[in-house]
Amino acid sequence: MQDRNRTSSKNKFNIVEFAKNIGFASFTSALMAIVLGLIFGFIVMFAAIPSSASAGFRYVLLGGLKRIGDVFYFATPIIMTGLSVGFAFKMGLFNIGASGQYTMGMFFALYVGFMMDLPSNIHWIVAILAGMIGGMIWGFIPGIFKALLNVNEVITSIMFNYIGMYLVDMIVQSNAIMYEPIKTRTRYLPAEVQIPSLGISGSNVNLGIIFAIIIGIILYIVLQKTTFGYELKATGFNKHASEYAGMKGKTNIIITMVIAGALSGLGGAFAILAPSAIAGSSMTYEPINIISQVGFNGIAVALLGNSHPIGTIFAAIFISHIQRGGTLASLVGYKPEIIDVVIAVIIYFSAFAMIMNSALARFIKRHITHSEEDIAIVDDVVSPIEHSEPHQITDDENPDNNTKEAE
Repeated sequence: MQDRNRTSSKNKFNIVEFAKNIGFASFTSALMAIVLGLIFGFIVMFAAIPSSASAGFRYVLLGGLKRIGDVFYFATPIIMTGLSVGFAFKMGLFNIGASGQYTMGMFFALYVGFMMDLPSNIHWIVAILAGMIGGMIWGFIPGIFKALLNVNEVITSIMFNYIGMYLVDMIVQSNAIMYEPIKTRTRYLPAEVQIPSLGISGSNVNLGIIFAIIIGIILYIVLQKTTFGYELKATGFNKHASEYAGMKGKTNIIITMVIAGALSGLGGAFAILAPSAIAGSSMTYEPINIISQVGFNGIAVALLGNSHPIGTIFAAIFISHIQRGGTLASLVGYKPEIIDVVIAVIIYFSAFAMIMNSALARFIKRHITHSEEDIAIVDDVVSPIEHSEPHQITDDENPDNNTKEAE
């Protein structure tokens, strides 16, 4: 009998440990935010056009499945800006300048595409790398201001969004090779500069989505499994403590912003170099003095994905999915802006879904669980929820400790 109880207890313990390992609290928080956002979105759609609410909501939920190639196509740049914002979040920095870095990456890729004569098999690769460098430069400047002069990176990066936008628009409009005044936009990039398509019929999806997913996985490995990632996170939690421990706090801040800028710059390159049959969606840039929305969408997916690289990838695909489905809602009379309202509500709920998740766990503890063993299990689940922000680096996450144990 005792053996059976011990086995039962061990099984419950393993379930709790499994839930902790996969970020159960973060996952349920995002799920609750999505569900509440969709419910609110349905209410908004019902209030706008009651007779079409069911059909419109069905388009929002399922419409993206019929356009899965476009879902991945539009998710690619959002994944990159989301990774950029989430990476900076992990280091305690708020990179709100993803839009400017994205625009600079787009411009650098355009410049290489139009102004350099390179072999066709490497031209698009060089253009992608140029986009990454453009983003790095635009991330480096706020980073060095923050590290050396303690200038708030939010203010600096916001200003660099505007500087980058106006600078790129001015340069593009003054370049006769790139700009076509009659159409008030750049010419279309030649075919050899475009990122190779994945060859899926009726789809615009290309190699960019593969690159974005691989980069997300690499980021996860760097953050969780390397000494470099550990030092960056430690600097984000407490710069003074990390410097006292021998880490280079100022250097790590600069490196963080440079990497974040590189990710957004790659997003711009992936977007502008992507072959597409959708008019005006890629391969051409229109200087209209408006800050790119993709950078702000990156903030949204980073919040929804809890700044986790893998979570950010799924969050970006989900946002792209409901955006594609939302465009179909116009078939039953809804304005395109309605889906923006739904997305905004989802993100709004994600900001405090962790609190609701904790309240739900407490409710279960008080009203549903009865035995001491059940209460102990709920406590194990509640604890990481309540103490998830700020995240504490444990000994197990320290690659140095793992190395020492291995030795």
